[in-house]
Amino acid sequence: MAVFVGAVVQGGVGFGLGLVAAPIITLLRPDAMPGAIQVVNLTLPLFTLFTEWRRIDWRGLGFALLGRLPGSAIGALVVVYVSTRMLGILVGVMVLVAVAVTASALAIPRNGATLTAAGFLSGITGTATGIGGPPMGIVYQHAKGPQIRATLAMYFFLSASQSLAILAAVGKLPGRSVVAGAVLIPFMVAGFAASGPLRRFLDGGRVRAGILVVAAASAFVLITQSLAG
Repeated sequence: MAVFVGAVVQGGVGFGLGLVAAPIITLLRPDAMPGAIQVVNLTLPLFTLFTEWRRIDWRGLGFALLGRLPGSAIGALVVVYVSTRMLGILVGVMVLVAVAVTASALAIPRNGATLTAAGFLSGITGTATGIGGPPMGIVYQHAKGPQIRATLAMYFFLSASQSLAILAAVGKLPGRSVVAGAVLIPFMVAGFAASGPLRRFLDGGRVRAGILVVAAASAFVLITQSLAG
């Protein structure tokens, strides 16, 4: 159910699967994380790309991936050597601050520096916790819905591939996590199929508000999950 709802949210906004599904999977099957959610993260973007790939912002994507590579490496080190508790609290607070700033009409510019920084932060949290969408979503909040979804879909596909490779390299991708992720794929497909009405609703000038709501909710989930240990 968590993956189904998360796929509905991500199908409409462009991110959010990790927000809904990662905390619940961590609670029920901590031995399968973060690999299981990355398997699903690898698959879901393909459905968005099938219909909206022409709207990808390739230049912005390049800057985001430039920051994502070192961020993923740090995220892997966090998984191996550091408790994710403090990381989750810190990142959650940072996202809430960013949401508050942008909601007050002070726009965060979308340029090479902000995209690289967003990719870096997303790489750390995405690899360590499975929740990496908010930094990218906030930077792209003023773009059109199809461009946001297409660009983030390609970003998440490449990011999940990178994270899975790094987790495997550091010995944190057991077979059970891959199997757990594969079992969840049909529910992800059903959620994406059900997201059409949400996409149409948000594309009517509401996508920015949707991004800020999902980003804020993601931050609260990260903080709550981290405080709960």
